[in-house]
Parts: sequence; structure tokens; C-alpha cells
Amino acid sequence: MSELHKFLFDGLPVRGMVVRLTDAWTELLARRAGNTETGPYPVPVSELLGEMAAAAVLMQSNIKFNGALVLQIFGDGPVKLAVAEVQSDLSLRATASVTGELPADARLPDMVNVGGGGRCAITLDPKDRLPGQQPYQGVVPLHGDHKEKLTRLSDVLQHYMLQSEQLDTTLVLAANDQVAAGLLIQRMPLKGEGNLAGAAGQADEDQIGQNEDYNRIATLAASLTRDELLSLDVDTILHRLFWEEKLLRFVPQQGADGPRFACSCSRARVGSMLRSLGEGEVQSILDERGTIDVGCEYCGQQYHFDAVDAVQLFTAPGQQPPVSSSVQ
Repeated sequence: MSELHKFLFDGLPVRGMVVRLTDAWTELLARRAGNTETGPYPVPVSELLGEMAAAAVLMQSNIKFNGALVLQIFGDGPVKLAVAEVQSDLSLRATASVTGELPADARLPDMVNVGGGGRCAITLDPKDRLPGQQPYQGVVPLHGDHKEKLTRLSDVLQHYMLQSEQLDTTLVLAANDQVAAGLLIQRMPLKGEGNLAGAAGQADEDQIGQNEDYNRIATLAASLTRDELLSLDVDTILHRLFWEEKLLRFVPQQGADGPRFACSCSRARVGSMLRSLGEGEVQSILDERGTIDVGCEYCGQQYHFDAVDAVQLFTAPGQQPPVSSSVQ
């Protein structure tokens, strides 16, 4: 079960979160793999998407934004666009557009920043927009302060957080075909219980990179390996890293309250789209192909419609003939 854990370091200006996406992540990959036209993502792309999904959950939980947080990576490589979207209820989905061949060991620059044109964008799209209100978007290049190409998504996002929020942040991200996970450690402006209130006074602010408590904890967090993050449970991770620290832990978010996969596509929506084409056009496609296969451009889920399904689309509900149990 996918889960999100939040915690504070008692008496210190530091907070943290750990996310583990399991069923949410495998459902996302299964939909794409089941698409007969696209097939599964190449391994480097799926790992990038998994890291993006984990990071987007952490960032959405961090800001408690009522709307969608959309994390995008795009540029001038074989992966034209990769997107992870997380709603305020932690429902998530992700997708990528791949147009070229990728080596099995491809890293971030090989996928989206071959010529230096790669960008990372984070968009906050309010759920209830006011008239004329536009989503907020921040964009950063996929290189560091000295124009060096960044090879890890975590480095890109740490740079973004430092630029946008002026807060030191440490991220550890990893993904395979079963788990997508992330650890976030962030310096807070206040010590102690002030963290919970989210209030900050100018006199209490620490200079970027100068807080010894944060620097010590960040060093511990950065020692977490990819294999440890993917294979160990959250309790074990926190104990191994911070056994000398006093943690104040919140109730984990899991199940209906935790991260979970959700896409807005459905068979009913695809059926409505086909009805809008008209019965003649739908019959023409069936005559040519035998079946109609429509794939969701976002998650990859395919919906199949045969001649019997087409008849039902254009028949009033009360007049539909009984359907054999063998027909899906």
C-alpha cells in the first residue's frame, strides 16, 4: 500500500517526509505496459517518471495546495516531455512522450538535456480558480550555477526549492518497476513548535546553508542509498538515519487518505467521444478495422469497442438488447 510519512525534529528547525508508492506506481506502469500501441516505458524513462511522481507527492504535501501540482521535465532529447500530476487529495498520474531510442543506462541529460535546452517546470493550478486567475508556474534550467548539466532529478528540484522558497532542501529519490520512493528534508524558519504553525519571524530566520542542525541532518539523509530507499520500510529508514535524533511523527497517510493512482479517463468518457463522431463514422471505422481501440493519452489505458459495443452506444438505454457475459 502506498504511504506518506511526515515528521519533525524536536526542537530543531527541520522537517521531513518519506513517500513510498507501491500499488499506485505499479498500476501506473501496468496501464502503459498494457497498451498494444506504445508498450511499456524504457527503463530509464520509467525510473525518471517514478522519481517525478514521488517528488510531486512530497512537494504537494509540503505546500498543502488546494489544486493540482504539476511537475514537468522537457527539453531537447529523446524524451520530449515527462509529467507527474498530484492533486490535493494525493491522487496522482504521470506520463512521458518518448520519440527516440534510449540506452539502458541513460541519465537525465541523455533523456531531456542533450543540447542544454532542458527545463523543469512546476505549476500550481488552483482547484477553484477566480475569474482571470492564472496558474502559477516556476521554471528552472537543468543545470547548476556554473552551467554544469545536472544528472539527477533530485539536484534539479533542490536547486528549484532554493531559488523559489529560499529554504535549504535535501531530496533522495529512487524508482524501479515495483516502488517509487522519496525522502525530503527541509530547513524551517522557526525552531520547536513554531514549525507546526508555519509562522516565521525575520529574527528567527536562518541564513541559507548556515544552519548547523539542518546541515547535520541533511548529511545523514544524503547517505541513504538507492537500494535502501527502495527496499527498506519507512520505520527502518528513519531509525537507521536518525536514531540519535528525537522525531515527532504524524499519523501516516495511506489507503484512501494516502497517495493513490487516479486518471480522469474512463470507458464512459470514451463512449461519449465516439457518440460525438456519429454512428456512420463509428461504423466506418469498424468496417475498416473490425474493432475500435482508444488509448488514454495520459495514462495509456486502452478501451476496446467491437460491433456489439457500437450498437449499444447508439441505442437508448431502455432499448438495449441483453449482452452475453462473454462480451467485455
